Amino acid sequence: MASEAKTVEAGAPPVYHHIDPVNAYHASKLGMWLFLATEILLFSVLFSAFAVYNWMYFEYFHDAATKLDWRLGAINTAVLLFSSYTAAVAVYKAQISDNRGVVINFGISFLCGLIFLVIKYIEYSAKYEHGYFPGTSYWNSTEFSAHYKNYFGLYYTMTGLHALHVVIGMGVLLWVIGLARKNRFSSRYYTPVELGALYWHLVDLIWIFLFPLLYLID
Repeated sequence: MASEAKTVEAGAPPVYHHIDPVNAYHASKLGMWLFLATEILLFSVLFSAFAVYNWMYFEYFHDAATKLDWRLGAINTAVLLFSSYTAAVAVYKAQISDNRGVVINFGISFLCGLIFLVIKYIEYSAKYEHGYFPGTSYWNSTEFSAHYKNYFGLYYTMTGLHALHVVIGMGVLLWVIGLARKNRFSSRYYTPVELGALYWHLVDLIWIFLFPLLYLID
């Protein structure tokens, strides 16, 4: 079985027995792309379900969408777009052996993810206060139509699942930052930075679809 050497020169790729580093790099990227494809399929099912229900109950879904604050959604969109930019810059910094640049730019992406989650918490709290949250008295009343429950059920499922991906992505960023602080990356080896950025771009891409789908129904 292949095993990583215990000591690796700073900025050099990990040493594996019987594995070519170039092949390992391409295998890692292929594995990440396959994983990202499964994530896209997962959200595609949710998008499709939402589209069908929106077509069937358009008036209810349109009215429910007005209960969301599109301005907060727009701010979160801008935050994630900026975080994707800094993630891309982090990859470039790794390619030119600038580990400090990786730490700074992935650190900014991490802070953007934190801002996103705080705003999402504010949104969820407002929905709870207004009764648009499972378990509240208004949610359980006969006045709150089942079609509204369909909308908000899908809203919480999709945005909650996306928020979970943001949290996971932030964990990946922290791990890569830890490696960069040890000067592990250089033009010879930056695979974790590139794969971490790819995952973060997926988080951004999914939100780009969620924002207009949920907040801007017309």
